[in-house]
Amino acid sequence: MNRAVVLDTNILVSAGIHLGGPPARMVDLALEGEILAFTCPTVVEEYLEVLNRDRFSRHLFPPEWFPVFLKVSTLREKDPPDWPLQGPDPDDLVFLSLAHQEGAVLVTGNVRDYPSAIRRKVQVVTPREFLDSWIGWQI
Repeated sequence: MNRAVVLDTNILVSAGIHLGGPPARMVDLALEGEILAFTCPTVVEEYLEVLNRDRFSRHLFPPEWFPVFLKVSTLREKDPPDWPLQGPDPDDLVFLSLAHQEGAVLVTGNVRDYPSAIRRKVQVVTPREFLDSWIGWQI
């Protein structure tokens, strides 16, 4: 499995709530430098907006690891080009475009948000699928 990834916002939310789950392991791999997470201004803006929502404050959001995650991620100074195809949520298309631009895997908890008809060869997987493949690749 490719070690370059783009993490959908739902991965960061889940990682902050369920500390031992697959999304948290994805964040751990990024923090440990085992995978290379890519971001861009629009993705960082969404991360910040979502992780600072009042409804997550009971989970002590944003998580303590979030600033470190941003620091170790590879931030592209410019957003990728607009994605040429329409999807269920127009705000999610930047994740596809960034993954395409970087040759990265898009990891999401909501694969349905990225129907195969709009992916244009971008690999879209769940955290569990990525980790299962990662473990097999590491052996």
